[in-house]
Amino acid sequence: MEQLSTVKCFGGEQRRYRHSAVSTRCDMEFAVYLPPQAEHGSVPVLYWLSGLTCTDENFVTKAGAQRYAAEHGIAIVAPDTSPRGEGVPDDPEGAYDFGLGAGFYLNATEEPWARHYQMYDYVVSELPALLTDALPLDHSRCAISGHSMGGHGALTIALKNPDKYRSVSAFSPICSPLNCPWGEKALSNYIGEDRATWGQYDTVELVRQSTRRLPVLVDQGDADNFLAEQLNTQMLIDASREADFPMQVRLQPGYDHSYFFIASFIGEHMNFHAQVLQQV
Repeated sequence: MEQLSTVKCFGGEQRRYRHSAVSTRCDMEFAVYLPPQAEHGSVPVLYWLSGLTCTDENFVTKAGAQRYAAEHGIAIVAPDTSPRGEGVPDDPEGAYDFGLGAGFYLNATEEPWARHYQMYDYVVSELPALLTDALPLDHSRCAISGHSMGGHGALTIALKNPDKYRSVSAFSPICSPLNCPWGEKALSNYIGEDRATWGQYDTVELVRQSTRRLPVLVDQGDADNFLAEQLNTQMLIDASREADFPMQVRLQPGYDHSYFFIASFIGEHMNFHAQVLQQV
């Protein structure tokens, strides 16, 4: 790990790192907020997954989460949204919803994407292993959250790995990539045209299959211009009801898809996770 920067923030430190990742076969950058409590021992950790076009820097500069992380004594790790660098393929047409900045937190199986686009392994395995050895983080008390594409990532990763995460939350998540243009484009290119394989990265499908009941909080603005075509929040509400999976899905009147929305409710999300992470 190469430390790129560190700044004092609410008594803790907002840091940025770079390392050579095995899973994505490229250099990856990520951000870490260490609360002041980390000076005295290991602290619980929240992973934050950002959305389309974002890097590791968007959340840490726009959401205002550090204040609440310092209050609760929780570290925040924000990885990048895709592999990057020389030789990493991008959308041939340069579109924002695929390729660089749009890794969808899955393991690609199709060429040319399979060589680098292994973001699921990176988030679930490689990055936590790296940080467990390097920083005072207690990965036995771990949660995950995210926005839009990152909300999709957080929900699918947590549902597939209930032993690794104690809680999960999301803002404006892509609830069913099987049933939206963003998801259909990403999944067909990254893992092939066989839709039978797509369910492993679809929150609605995973809720229907789940046998574990993690605490889940989802916030969705009802003025979000992506709500009807891309996000399919009602499908998640229906699936959770049918599967008897208790989760909080809140429609917030007047809020859109932006970081203004995230900043408005990030304190409630941090408190939601803190109540679980601070349990022995």
